[in-house]
Amino acid sequence: MDHGPISRSRERRSFLRPKPLQSPVLPSPPLLSRDLVVDLHTDSCPLTTKNFLKLCKIKYYNGCLFHKVEKDFLAQTGDPTGTGTGGNSIYKFLYGEQARFFEHEIRPELKHSKKGTVSMVSAGENLNASQFFFTLRDDIDYLDEKHTVFGMVEEKESFETLEKINEAFVDDKGRPLKNIRIKHTYVLDDPFDDPPQLTELIPDSSPDGRPNDEIVEERLEDDWVPLDEQMKPEELEELIHSKEAHTNAVVLESIGDIPDAEIKPPDNVLFVCKLNPVTEDEDLFTIFSRFGTVTSAEIIRDYKTGDSLCYAFIEFEKKEDSERAYFKMDNTLIDDRRIHVDFSQSVSKLWGQYRHGKKNQKDKGGCFKCGATDHYAKDCVGEKDGKKYVLKDENTQRGGHNNHKYDMVFDEDRLDREQKKRRVHEESTRKDRDHRDSDRGHHRSQNNEEEGDNKSRYDEKERDHRSRYDGEERGHKSRYHEEERGHKSRDRGEDENRWRKEIESREYKSRERNEGGDRRRDERDYRKGSGERERYKHHEGHRHNRDYDKRAHREREERDHRR
Repeated sequence: MDHGPISRSRERRSFLRPKPLQSPVLPSPPLLSRDLVVDLHTDSCPLTTKNFLKLCKIKYYNGCLFHKVEKDFLAQTGDPTGTGTGGNSIYKFLYGEQARFFEHEIRPELKHSKKGTVSMVSAGENLNASQFFFTLRDDIDYLDEKHTVFGMVEEKESFETLEKINEAFVDDKGRPLKNIRIKHTYVLDDPFDDPPQLTELIPDSSPDGRPNDEIVEERLEDDWVPLDEQMKPEELEELIHSKEAHTNAVVLESIGDIPDAEIKPPDNVLFVCKLNPVTEDEDLFTIFSRFGTVTSAEIIRDYKTGDSLCYAFIEFEKKEDSERAYFKMDNTLIDDRRIHVDFSQSVSKLWGQYRHGKKNQKDKGGCFKCGATDHYAKDCVGEKDGKKYVLKDENTQRGGHNNHKYDMVFDEDRLDREQKKRRVHEESTRKDRDHRDSDRGHHRSQNNEEEGDNKSRYDEKERDHRSRYDGEERGHKSRYHEEERGHKSRDRGEDENRWRKEIESREYKSRERNEGGDRRRDERDYRKGSGERERYKHHEGHRHNRDYDKRAHREREERDHRR
């Protein structure tokens, strides 16, 4: 989106169109390369319009975001930080920090009554700096006498630009989701003289792009165009496939299937399959050598049995030779089998180069017949002492140090050596086990003897300890019994004294009872004679019963005590 506020005085009606940006080949977004032409009220607001014109001259507004757009209300800009809290007036650059803000120039005749009105944003009373806004509809009267109106948008094209800004999608804070910037500013007419200090502030060339002071998060720029509008459907589909392939390669690298995501299979290696099990490496080497120099021909074999797995890799010295062999040998007969030839997709051969820092080195190859690396098979004069097949660089991918570049190539000599090594290892393991068993038996017998001696000494000590313990226990028991007998004798003496006292008390009470009975009989006789027996009959019955109960209770206590 390209638009630039272009200032001009109302006294002079000259026009100068801004230079449009280079248009891409494909259609541009709606807001790209659009202009805003502004007429300034230089007579009514000289302080404000001078500030605006001089800031435009020093290219202060270049790259500033429209950091706030409220639909059908206003569009605010002029802050290089993009936050809405920054900005300086031209007077700060000329006279210092104390002149950062300047006063209002509110005029009663200048109102926010029309769409496209240009007014200053203030941080408070008489706190104007660099920020300003455009009104996006008519009759916003409640902004009058609060903000300084210093200009008006003119021309139909400018109103169309404001309408596009008004339709921008914004977030919850009012910032457009797709950046809207002031690309350049051009002054058509300036009635104010330039201060001497202003010359030093004017840059040699008009700045472009994001301001250095901008601190807000990055978003899509206004000149961003979707890929589906830039490319043809076929090109876009190919691009998508290439990105998916790269993503899959990164996954394979992370799980250890390939050494590097950017690696490519070698273009001079052919993959041959559907071979006859009787076909040998020398046969393939001879057959494919007629297309060019073959550096290696390897049939992949089972690592246990050494049997052919019926596929092989043929490596040529030149890429052109491999291409000729591919076109000529595909679907041909070898040992009564119709083979299939394709370019290899295996990168196993390159593991050693990536593991050992040889990524940029070329494989020197070697002789297929004798295994030497200083010449090729066509220059070989005879077999040397060495391995039957060409061994590749070390490959630590599979955890070993003698693996082939093509993982499953084994020869009979190697199998014999491995079997011999396995037998030697088993024999040494068995001897070590027998030696450990004999040592274990000797140590066990010594341990048994020592254990018997220790047990006899322990039994003797245990017997001595038990005898001492039994003697002490018998002494404790005898002393306890003597003390118990003494306690019992004392208890019996105390019981006899207590019984004696109880008997004496009983005898005394019986005597008192006999005497009381005599008195009661005399009283009954007296009352009987006097006619008062009936009066005290009930009382006598009560007392008789009470005496009987006490007597029965004493008798029960005596019986219980005797028991």
